Amino acid sequence: MYRDNTLVPSEAVRLTALGILAEADKHYAELASEVRHFTSRIAGPSLDLVAAPLELLKVEGLVEAVEGDADNALLRITKDGRGELATLMTSNVRAPVNDINKLIIALKMRFLHLLPAEDQRIQIEVMMEMAEREIARLSDLRQHHARGRGHLVAWLDHDIAAAETRLAWFQELLGRLD
Repeated sequence: MYRDNTLVPSEAVRLTALGILAEADKHYAELASEVRHFTSRIAGPSLDLVAAPLELLKVEGLVEAVEGDADNALLRITKDGRGELATLMTSNVRAPVNDINKLIIALKMRFLHLLPAEDQRIQIEVMMEMAEREIARLSDLRQHHARGRGHLVAWLDHDIAAAETRLAWFQELLGRLD
């Protein structure tokens, strides 16, 4: 993790794998395929780092082989793996929303149901704060360039509207949990 308790890209892969295994045991090849599919659809193919992080999960005792040969064993998340999943799920999210942060947010939405209700609320509030920081940052930049030429202000208006929509969506989600 970074110092601000946000995830590095390899931890996003780790979160993806542990979340998938928390829902159901998977064979290694199936897990690798699901991780690669999810991460590449959200953040693009640049996160093709799947094999090494998956192997590391076994070495660290976060997953265990239940049956089958070493190349395609049926994997199960361990108690330590569930603890690591909880740690990863309760990480912060950085603004602005870039490809990696989109992946982190998508993973939180994908596996939010695995957390206790209070932790779900906290994570939604973290994402609301992230959207609020993004709106404030972009609004400050817009105000600074309000009299400028070109299309920057229109682009910033577009980004601010997207962040405001994201904030409203998280607020509505929080309301549904209560």
